[in-house]
Amino acid sequence: MTKAIVVRSLGGPEVLQLEDMPLSAPGPGEVQIRQAAIGLNFIDVYFRTGLYKAELPFVPGKEGAGTVTAVGEGVSDFSVGDRVAYASADGAYAAERNVATRHLVRVPEGISLETAASMMLKGMTAQYLLNQTYAVKPGTVLLFHAAAGGVGLIAGQWAKALGATVIGTAGSPEKVRLALDNGYDHVIDYSKEDFVARVREITGGAGVDVVYDSVGRDTFPTSLDCLKPRGLFVSFGNSSGPVDAFNLGLLSQKGSLFATRPSLFHYIATREALDACANSLFAVVQGNKVHNIIHQTYPLAEAGRAHADLEARRTSGTTLLIP
Repeated sequence: MTKAIVVRSLGGPEVLQLEDMPLSAPGPGEVQIRQAAIGLNFIDVYFRTGLYKAELPFVPGKEGAGTVTAVGEGVSDFSVGDRVAYASADGAYAAERNVATRHLVRVPEGISLETAASMMLKGMTAQYLLNQTYAVKPGTVLLFHAAAGGVGLIAGQWAKALGATVIGTAGSPEKVRLALDNGYDHVIDYSKEDFVARVREITGGAGVDVVYDSVGRDTFPTSLDCLKPRGLFVSFGNSSGPVDAFNLGLLSQKGSLFATRPSLFHYIATREALDACANSLFAVVQGNKVHNIIHQTYPLAEAGRAHADLEARRTSGTTLLIP
């Protein structure tokens, strides 16, 4: 048996209930892990509410880290005692669980399991956004919404290390200060300022090369007005709701813009891609270029409270659930 959060009906945070669940031996190609920590991400909210579809009942969560306690048939690349982490295996909200090895990476020495759990999904998201979706380099000027969020704090430090001018938005003076302490050159308090006007002021009217937007409805289409001609709009989340359908002609009207809606899971779809993305993340952490910040921890049993705080924007940085 294991303790797990189970969603039996879609709805608010109250549908997240801790239950005893049977735990079988790992199957072929799987290992069983005892989890040290589980990452909380907005995608978990999307599944809980039904914005993203899952078959009921289900155990939410995609990100965690722990120690291998048993291996299934045919597993030769992982052994009992290995420290492992993952970012794309459904069912993370559990004390112990089975995971297919295709989702797993080894956690290097010097990186704690808690740090690994806090950064796999968010850190690899920052990796593909800054290095693959758009190749940030010295001279790049970018805008990153939700700069004080889990992805935002990692991305700010990483983009600065890549030589970019990093502009962010945040929703309170406290979050503005936090973002400024984590790589951002300029942070706009969107609760008090017009972020489009401030971006134009900061860039001398030129606009930015790329906008990274995980907010969605509340920042579209105004995010497009922050871009240079032929700039790139990257929509990678919907924390305020999904972006409504729009006429592609809008991209032409606003400067022959490009737009994309990427997902981490397409960037780590093969073993080679997963290892490359994870190793790139581990390297910047071990090289002290990125300090992942764990701001909140909650007992796994209080996953509902953690979701409520996340949705109410009472959290910053990374949140962990501890079994």
